[in-house]
Amino acid sequence: MNIFLESNSLQEVREAAAAGLVQGVAFSPNEFAYADPDGDQRERLEELSHEFAIPICVTIGALNGKDIYREAKELAKISDHIVVQIPLMEDALPAMFRLNAEGVGICATLVFNGAQALLAAKAGASMVRVSMADLDAQGQESTETIAEIRHVLEASGMESDVMAASPQTPTQVVECVTAGANIISLSAKVIRSLLVHPLTDRGLDRFLSDLSKRPKRHS
Repeated sequence: MNIFLESNSLQEVREAAAAGLVQGVAFSPNEFAYADPDGDQRERLEELSHEFAIPICVTIGALNGKDIYREAKELAKISDHIVVQIPLMEDALPAMFRLNAEGVGICATLVFNGAQALLAAKAGASMVRVSMADLDAQGQESTETIAEIRHVLEASGMESDVMAASPQTPTQVVECVTAGANIISLSAKVIRSLLVHPLTDRGLDRFLSDLSKRPKRHS
């Protein structure tokens, strides 16, 4: 199971990489533009690609086949590590098939059941992204959906990875892993929350207390 860091920040990726906690990056052009209106997205993607030899998933803004293909090809020119995130819809399937044949990495987004995942994989998507928050908002059991998609892909002999996007709690992260997610995309905040447990805090306090009571050695 791999972790993709949901971040546009070089520093956040560096910190996660230094701890071995990132095997990919989920880059959001919209969030990048919001955080830095004058920033150069292409330059940031080049920096990430140069410094980290890991997949970088980038969402495109096009919604028709020709524009999807054109924008994806432009992004792919930045680096071989770029994986283009394309919304799953009928008009996108031919573009995905063509892009895959030309060696462009594809992550299908807006995938919410096994049937959609199967079509995306057949069209050439090496990853299918499932938004946990969107499923939960509809009252669906998001981890059951992950398990269904994993089962469908395995039963059909497809090798696409299932990405569980943005689980918000440690419990949900663990459930995604046990449901069969190959990739989990997490924010830096959620990754830090995985460290938190009251017994860990209590144990650290006890350790520090015991340490302070040790007799000091005299030189």
